[in-house]
Amino acid sequence: MSFKKETPLANAVFWAARKGNLALLQLLLNSGRVDADCKDCYGTTALMVASYSGHHECARELVMQGADINLQRETGSTALFFAAQQGHDDIVKFLFEFGASTEFRTKDGGTALSAASQYGHSKVVETLLKNGANIHDQLNDGATSLFLAAQQGHVTVVRQLISSGAKVNHLREDGTAPLWMAAQMGHSEVVKVLLLRGADRDADRKDGSTALFKAAFKGQNKVIEELLKFSPSLGLLKNGSTALHAAAMGGNPKTVSLLLGANADPFVANNNNDLPADLTKNDRILWLLRPSIANGS
Repeated sequence: MSFKKETPLANAVFWAARKGNLALLQLLLNSGRVDADCKDCYGTTALMVASYSGHHECARELVMQGADINLQRETGSTALFFAAQQGHDDIVKFLFEFGASTEFRTKDGGTALSAASQYGHSKVVETLLKNGANIHDQLNDGATSLFLAAQQGHVTVVRQLISSGAKVNHLREDGTAPLWMAAQMGHSEVVKVLLLRGADRDADRKDGSTALFKAAFKGQNKVIEELLKFSPSLGLLKNGSTALHAAAMGGNPKTVSLLLGANADPFVANNNNDLPADLTKNDRILWLLRPSIANGS
């Protein structure tokens, strides 16, 4: 957040709001020489700064002095957005008492709920949902609050959102599901919750990869174990690749062993013969477990 101000007095107001210096803030506002809604060149207000910094009394003073709760800076962020992003539930509740709206969006489509979900602030998520936040709002790329929480591994927030009606199989515009993202990031507990709540384990992304395939490529063995508990199927991608091929391509010998133990077939041909120029990590596990090598020929 920028703290560039237009006047020395506005600069002092922003400093007081950022530091939580209530006495100075009151002195400046009561002087009548600076407005409670003074802004910097990006449209940031003192209330946004106090909300971001978690200074409840300063936020209250600014509102009592007439600050507009729902002003947006150039990015579209509001005081509520900043309080939610930083997990300041007391300020979020206070802002709602004075008419804060959950409908304002940032330029990338973000809302207070998406911000709180992304950063794992479960108390704030609960408060926002109770005050009308739309659980189905999406960023411009189609990512929902559930997607963002799953991506970051915030299992408590994932449970909250699903219990409140979030769609577990909603895809981002590039075809990525919350399960796929949680799998590639290695968030095994989130993967477990998503599967239990109806996530499609074998849904493929636009590039053809599944959650199991991506987890294998990344060597996310705990995730793979959860995926295999849910279904023993190892899957076959449209190009003929399997999770075993993915593990080999990623150079993950422990994952290869795990999948072989789960009865992965090392003799399935891989129709995608592209390999990085530099064959390392056990020669990419015997060149993608090619049948000719596996047969000893």
